[in-house]
Amino acid sequence: MEYWDIYDSEKRPTGRTMKKNDWNMKDGEYHLTVQGVLRRPDGKYLITQRVATKAWAPLWWEVSGGGARAGETSRQAVDREVREETGIDVSGIKEDFIYTYRRDNPEEKDNYFVDTYLFTLDFDERDVKVQEEEVAAFKLASLEEIKELAAKGIFMHYDSIKTVFEH
Repeated sequence: MEYWDIYDSEKRPTGRTMKKNDWNMKDGEYHLTVQGVLRRPDGKYLITQRVATKAWAPLWWEVSGGGARAGETSRQAVDREVREETGIDVSGIKEDFIYTYRRDNPEEKDNYFVDTYLFTLDFDERDVKVQEEEVAAFKLASLEEIKELAAKGIFMHYDSIKTVFEH
């Protein structure tokens, strides 16, 4: 069973945990998720398509990410999520930019912070090894292609993270 730390509204750990995906959070309680935006020096971004079996947003495009496990720092979580979902190791790479936003969803009892990291690194399509349980496909996309997917309504959280792409 995987657990997540619970944070307060200022993103301070409360010392309490919750079961992963156990959406029963009170007002003022948050969990932490992370996203890793991978940009090549030529300006192309690695994006992945969610598998069709996902309960939420199946076959939508996104950047790698997920929930930070209990006791895990934001940076440790993004390193793990990117490696698990794409096979690319960013653990030794200094991030170019970090952007945090907060999402309050009292109706769903799912409040969270999202730390979004931008990494610029040279990699090839042959370096990408997707996690088949999570990822249906991947592509190296230009910012214009990502904006087109967002305009079609099939790129997850684009409005919340577009600052990272435009950095």
